[in-house]
Amino acid sequence: MNMSFLQELFSNITQREALLRRRDGAGVADPAQLLEACQALLSSDGEVSSITHASHALEIYSRLDDAGKTTFFERLAKDFSAEPSEIDAAYAAYRKSRSNTSLEHLFEACEPRRQELLRRLNLSTGGTHELVKMREDMLRLMKGHKEFEPINADFVHLFASWFNRGFLVLKRIDWNTPATILEKIIRYEAVHKIRDWDDLRRRLDARDRRCFAFFHPAIGDEPLIFVEVALTRGLPSQIQTILASDRYDIDSAESANAAAFFGISNCQVGLRGISFGNFLIKQVVQELKQELPNLKHFVTLSPMPGFRKWLEATYLEHPELLEPEAREILGYLDEAGWVDSPERSEALDSVIRPLAARYLLKAKADDGQPLNPVARFHLGNGAELHRINWQGDASAQGMQQSCGLMVNYLYVLDTIERNHEQYTDNYTIVCSSSVRELSKRGRKWLKGDTEK
Repeated sequence: MNMSFLQELFSNITQREALLRRRDGAGVADPAQLLEACQALLSSDGEVSSITHASHALEIYSRLDDAGKTTFFERLAKDFSAEPSEIDAAYAAYRKSRSNTSLEHLFEACEPRRQELLRRLNLSTGGTHELVKMREDMLRLMKGHKEFEPINADFVHLFASWFNRGFLVLKRIDWNTPATILEKIIRYEAVHKIRDWDDLRRRLDARDRRCFAFFHPAIGDEPLIFVEVALTRGLPSQIQTILASDRYDIDSAESANAAAFFGISNCQVGLRGISFGNFLIKQVVQELKQELPNLKHFVTLSPMPGFRKWLEATYLEHPELLEPEAREILGYLDEAGWVDSPERSEALDSVIRPLAARYLLKAKADDGQPLNPVARFHLGNGAELHRINWQGDASAQGMQQSCGLMVNYLYVLDTIERNHEQYTDNYTIVCSSSVRELSKRGRKWLKGDTEK
């Protein structure tokens, strides 16, 4: 007998029953109903019955309000954890025998029951996506609930396996891609908002644009992450020229010598912390190199979120750390028209870019990594901190986040793995001579800073 057919049949029946319940005005569910359904799911023996119970449990969850979901997560943390007495017994048996069998039993005893619950919920058709949305709910409700942290760790543990690179499918997004996916690309774009369908058409123009996304078979037409690429002559320094609707730097893709990654958007909040970007960039580089052998440079045009906030908190709130001339120049930032003043702009450039180099190279998080999240991402992927561009993003958001600066991170195929290993081992930042020189220039604006 074809078991997959039976699984699909039972799942469809259960989903139809759930739809009928919703149509009949079942209303908001009680978390006690869901907990009862979860216990029934863990107690079920056959695979087909587990599918039915899983679909039923997920249907109940979909009808919980936020209060009900919070109660469910609280009970999930408390009632579906590992049993201490079983762990103690399994550990005692392992200490006595030191056998592989007793070690396996110890592993089983240490695993929280909720991990098995999540695995069984995943049996339902569409269960993977429903669990991703469940974690999104949990992350949203997590504030003030430290007891949710072990549940989050369970989700991350399982998702890291379910969404590993072997299951991901890379697809190029173009104007022939189904409209349902294109609509999601517009909705999920997180770096440079897509204004409308005409704007999207420009970003997918085969002449000088490419877009690639990762999909997962269990999620269907929901993209996990996508990257937008501009094909250019030389390394781009400003995002507005790339986003312009009527500008073309090249006549055909074959004439480009550089590929610039200008937007990477994670689409599923429930998969936060599951890394896709490093795989995506490396595979896209391979795809582009195969399609367009003339490409010599693979580079990003990246924002610097948080830089202006850091600048103001570090120096503007502590002016004693800066030389008087630097303090005076930074005061121009408060003048509305400084962008239109060549003198003011040049003076600010002389101070801000060197301080930005210090920020990217020297400002660290508690774990020793760069404070800037975009820097962590690209440097961790093996890129080089290559160039800091003045007025790279002249938008209001760009000015607010980073004083208009944008950064080129350069991916050199022959050095990606070496850079990645150096960063992984001790957070060594590989940078160009121009960035290093900028950082040295930044020292002259700082009082008492002798660090090179």
